[in-house]
Amino acid sequence: MFNQLRQVTSALKSIPNHSLTSTLQNQPITICRRFLASMRFVQFEESGKSRVGVEVEAGGEFVDLCGSDQTIPDTTLKLIEGGADLLQKAHNVVESSDRRVVKRADVKLLSPITNPQKVLCIGMNYRDHCTEQNYPIPTEPVIFSKFASAIIGPNDDVAYPELTEALDWEVELTVVIGKGGKNIKEADAMNHVFGYTVAHDVSARDWQMQKNGKQWLLGKTMDDFCPLGPAIVTPDALSDPHKLGLRCRVNGETMQESNTEQLIFKTASLIQFISQFITLTPGDIILTGTPPGVGVFRKPDPVYLKRGDVVECEIDEIGTIRNRIV
Repeated sequence: MFNQLRQVTSALKSIPNHSLTSTLQNQPITICRRFLASMRFVQFEESGKSRVGVEVEAGGEFVDLCGSDQTIPDTTLKLIEGGADLLQKAHNVVESSDRRVVKRADVKLLSPITNPQKVLCIGMNYRDHCTEQNYPIPTEPVIFSKFASAIIGPNDDVAYPELTEALDWEVELTVVIGKGGKNIKEADAMNHVFGYTVAHDVSARDWQMQKNGKQWLLGKTMDDFCPLGPAIVTPDALSDPHKLGLRCRVNGETMQESNTEQLIFKTASLIQFISQFITLTPGDIILTGTPPGVGVFRKPDPVYLKRGDVVECEIDEIGTIRNRIV
């Protein structure tokens, strides 16, 4: 962010004095909106209570929003539901000189959003993942879902279910809806996005692909099957959500590595498609799919997670979540 500010300052200095006024007449609103809107929202627990915060910098300390202004709610979902007024209060707190700042080491980082009304997921949405399976490129998004009860924090343990012998990993870019709607036009869809986060779409492949009539639900939504975090990053804080490197490591070994430019259906088209069928509400999340390298399709034989494994899911400019299988 500060590098971008320096670039703006440098650009302004290069403008001749006689044209500076006319140039600024067209620029300040855009510039101010961009940098005031660039935020990384987190949820954390302090003394047994949930709080909403903003990272001072990626991986750094948090500004405690509700600790600084008690009219700000204590969950990200309520903050998003509160709309522009609450978001303006959040901006004001971050800019305030007497804001309350807490150290990351002194609190427990939670999922950046809990109890969303909907957890929507997209299958077969990376070109290179389809190639890996010899699967034709879909002509429309493949939709399934998880339950919100599957959501855990970015550093929480994943309990290995006794029911499966085929536990697998999937790193996914996740969209958080800020403004609800039905039949949203693709051209307007990005105005409905609050931000992006990282998800680990933990999957029980035997239940997804072989059992229960090959319906995906049970294999995708067991307890702990949706780690999220570490933060929800607003769109203006990202260079381009559809040109981000992403990767998954198991015990330090890179198993998945790709780029979100490989997405077949990007954010706007997903929102347009889904909202034809389902009314989206603030706080809903959409897991946008996973790239190649999952365990079930590894050669010569599938590779699955076991107890004690540590899975790291990372997306550039957003962050890393790290979950141990127990």
